[in-house]
Amino acid sequence: MARAGLTTERLVQAGAELADEVGFDQVTVSALARRFDVKVASLYSHLRNSQDLKTRIALLALEEMADRAAEALAGRSGKEALTAFANVCRDYARAHPGRYTAGRHPLDDATAAGSAGVRIAQLNRAILRGYDLAEPDQTHAVRLLGSVFHGYVSLETAGGFAHSAPDSEESWARILDALDSLLRNWPARP
Repeated sequence: MARAGLTTERLVQAGAELADEVGFDQVTVSALARRFDVKVASLYSHLRNSQDLKTRIALLALEEMADRAAEALAGRSGKEALTAFANVCRDYARAHPGRYTAGRHPLDDATAAGSAGVRIAQLNRAILRGYDLAEPDQTHAVRLLGSVFHGYVSLETAGGFAHSAPDSEESWARILDALDSLLRNWPARP
């Protein structure tokens, strides 16, 4: 019998909070049971296993990021949209490091296709409409943006830019300027 007050949604939210506190890799059904001071078995009416919990946290993270990105992009185009989207990624990673990591958790094809990851990809492509890129260059540009944003955020949150000048904020602004310039002057196909 499920413990009163425990729902799948409540457990996933608590798992996401736990991920932010201790790291996504440390999130397990056992750790979640300890958080609620219940036996592990009492959670199995809501969650299949730790993999199921991690997948659900990943889906929550993607949904949160997509919602924030959609709100930030509303009415913006070009560099303004690029900067807004980039800042959503960076700010989310800073505020929710475990959830940000969860957003990169591998999903099976069907789960990925039904996730908010699709909305995030569509928002990326919406940004690129302001740069007039056609396929396959648009896909290349989506991959470039994801790589730059994730790479920078990962290095920054790990302290990689904390010990040298110029300040990380200045570098971030310059990188966004460079990306805008690159997207406006995308190299012609050979």
